[in-house]
Amino acid sequence: MSLERIGLLGRLGPGPNLKRLDRAMTAPTTVATRDLASMYGEMLSLRDRIDRMAATAERELLTRVAATDGIHRPDQCDWADRPAPWRQRIHPKGQVGVGSPLPIGGGITLFHDAVHADISLRQDRVPVGIVGPNFGLVLEVYRFDGSFLSLVQDLPEPALRGLTLNHLVGVQLRITREQPIEIYARLNVQHGPNLEQIVRQFSFDGDHGAAEFDLAYTNINEKRLEKAWLDLILEGPEMNRIAIWDMTLVRAPRADI
Repeated sequence: MSLERIGLLGRLGPGPNLKRLDRAMTAPTTVATRDLASMYGEMLSLRDRIDRMAATAERELLTRVAATDGIHRPDQCDWADRPAPWRQRIHPKGQVGVGSPLPIGGGITLFHDAVHADISLRQDRVPVGIVGPNFGLVLEVYRFDGSFLSLVQDLPEPALRGLTLNHLVGVQLRITREQPIEIYARLNVQHGPNLEQIVRQFSFDGDHGAAEFDLAYTNINEKRLEKAWLDLILEGPEMNRIAIWDMTLVRAPRADI
């Protein structure tokens, strides 16, 4: 649509349907029940359409604002991704009394093994100075009688396309913690009826963490790849505030020796 067309629509103002609904709601008591119910359905439909359009516009604007995506790519990197919760808004943006499993959105789900847990999760804007992500996930854990809390991220199809035993897969974090906590990454690859699992502990330099998986040491059948997912495992998270300001995934072929 041209800018001239958008400008014309703006000058014309709301469409006839919206004007009709607006007029009716100035005196809703005069509207018949059947008509009011029909109008209510129209309003919900309009709101859903506008919400979807606004979310699309916001994602595009956020992409254009960033001069760089802030993803550290190794030499010959052939795939990189920042999962959706760090790029775009999730709904709802905050939850308390978090149970398990809890779908967060963008292919990521929270799991824990606690029977009694007092957990809150919210999405916040990243602090000034962090380049790349637009949002972060903040976990506040109080009472917690389990042993772990994990965020499980499904890997998209492009991550599997062309994946071979010659690849390295890496995950990087930008994270702050009130109390020290051990964090692990587990890569799960489903190939045919078999499941390959590789666990690595994150090494940290300040608030930057990294873990890497060398597929050369696995028994993955490259010709039968079906799906893959990553578990971000937080051990003993009780009485802690954990802010994950960024998570990125990359893959690259191993360097020839």
